[in-house]
Amino acid sequence: MSASASTAAPASAADPARYRGKLDWPLLLGWLREDGWIGSDDAARVTARFRAGVSSQHALVRLGSAGLLRRGSQQPLDTELLTEWLAGRCRLPYLRIDPLRVDVGRVADVMSVQYAQSRHALPVQVGNSEVVIATAEPCDVAWVPEIEAHTRRNVRLVVANPDEVRRYTTEFYALARSVRAAAKSGENSAGASFEQLVELGRSSKALDANDQGVVQVVDWLWQYAFDQRASDIHLEPRRDMGAIRFRIDGVLHTVYQVPLTVMGAMTARIKLLGRMDVVEKRRPLDGRIKTRRPSVTENGIEKAGGEVEMRLSTLPTAFGEKMVMRVFDPDTVVKGLPALGFGAHESAGWQQLIARPHGIILVTGPTGSGKTTTLYSTLRSLATEEVNVCTIEDPIEMIEPSFNQTQVQPALDMGFAEGLRALMRQDPDIIMVGEIRDLATAEMAIQAALTGHLVFSTLHTNDAVGAITRLADLGVPSYLIAATVIGVLAQRLARTLCPACRQRDENTTRETIDALVQPWRLSGGVRAYKPVGCLECRHTGYRGRAGLYELLVLNDAARSAVHPGLDATALRRQALKDGMRPLRLAGAMKVAEGLTTIDEVVRSTPALN
Repeated sequence: MSASASTAAPASAADPARYRGKLDWPLLLGWLREDGWIGSDDAARVTARFRAGVSSQHALVRLGSAGLLRRGSQQPLDTELLTEWLAGRCRLPYLRIDPLRVDVGRVADVMSVQYAQSRHALPVQVGNSEVVIATAEPCDVAWVPEIEAHTRRNVRLVVANPDEVRRYTTEFYALARSVRAAAKSGENSAGASFEQLVELGRSSKALDANDQGVVQVVDWLWQYAFDQRASDIHLEPRRDMGAIRFRIDGVLHTVYQVPLTVMGAMTARIKLLGRMDVVEKRRPLDGRIKTRRPSVTENGIEKAGGEVEMRLSTLPTAFGEKMVMRVFDPDTVVKGLPALGFGAHESAGWQQLIARPHGIILVTGPTGSGKTTTLYSTLRSLATEEVNVCTIEDPIEMIEPSFNQTQVQPALDMGFAEGLRALMRQDPDIIMVGEIRDLATAEMAIQAALTGHLVFSTLHTNDAVGAITRLADLGVPSYLIAATVIGVLAQRLARTLCPACRQRDENTTRETIDALVQPWRLSGGVRAYKPVGCLECRHTGYRGRAGLYELLVLNDAARSAVHPGLDATALRRQALKDGMRPLRLAGAMKVAEGLTTIDEVVRSTPALN
């Protein structure tokens, strides 16, 4: 856009409430100067710089890259802040586009991609009587009556970042086009649905997993999962449609719905990439894929995407083959020990445990409670040049170059017990067993600990003391438990409050928190916050998760409670006397620090007995 494009009228004379037309940078500079956001010197400097050439960038984007600072606060005027300012000046709502809340299929029916690109507009919500359209040109509204006549709905405009409008226009329409093309290619095919088995003989055409539309849909799926920090991706066939859901911060969100034929082809495509048996749909299968996150641009600097591993699992259901992809991003899964979220008390105890030369250390908790993150991070800290770290897993969660990792293969008669027996002949110093599931595996782990090895493993129990009773239930003699188990770490993950929107909670007082953890009482200050919801956290009030830990160290006094007539209550009482802090107390301390809420702690931790 050239400097002469808007010289017909002074920028300062334009009122956004009356102005109609495309925005240009001289017009925006005038408005910024009128509002006191920049001074005359800033406007002159930008004018002199931009007059030297012509740019095809949107006016907001161009100004956002000019290096302007807000007058008085010295806040950088980037494109996002300028968009929010423009929305307020035009008396329109500002919107950060959230792809998880957009029904891409319906959006593509409102206007063509060419029309959307020419108007710098993108439909983001389609209702029965209204369509919400995000625009980067809030003063150019001549096209609104056309869309209202075409859709027979009222149009409500919101202002969005032009970079987001451009990006999502391309991606949403490409996705809708790919889904439609894929559905058209396989519209006569029948899937492996329980209710469609009688029609298999009438199937005339199957949708190819290598169809270009299917490839693009799968690429879109992974890209959005990585962008949204998803820990799991679910492909779930239903009666009429297939649902795509992401688990973000422990909560599932429905992202998109696709025809069953498309979902079947997506599953086949992913199985093919994961080296799984594409034809076999009658039994559960496991696989893995390593891919790379797309590069991103932040503040004008392009950052290359890192590698991401995904563990694949399929399961036959009544309406077809369900697939779950668990995402293991090395940047988030493997952390340094200080970043795991241990309190000072648990951190000191854990460091002392993992420094022991031999014994068994157990990590317990339900699926998705962060056991893998804790174990991998701990093992990485221990895997120096002087030690041999070996693991036996089912499956290998993530490839780590500093470990020697072995996959359980039941089809070859190599389970945890057999794999552990083989590892014992590999001169290991530290051994990690994915899970102790039976007496044979427990006995081999105990044998390894008795012969001078440090053994890590997991169990599925509600708390730390439950791990000891679980071993006894498997048939392990109490004297062997007492002789080998040196510590148990129980853990949970609780959602943390969004730092961008959390607000002080005057209703959560010290007395409220103490009532949650009686008979304990917290010391120190209480600074509680409550969730609000903003663009950064998709209006949930929470962003990210933090670990809650309960560490049981088996000292001499605790071991004396491990005997043939094992009493879990007595063992727990002794552990608490020795300084073990229960999970709920750990959560209450996070509430007092302002990291999470009482509701979240109650949801994620077992009640105190």
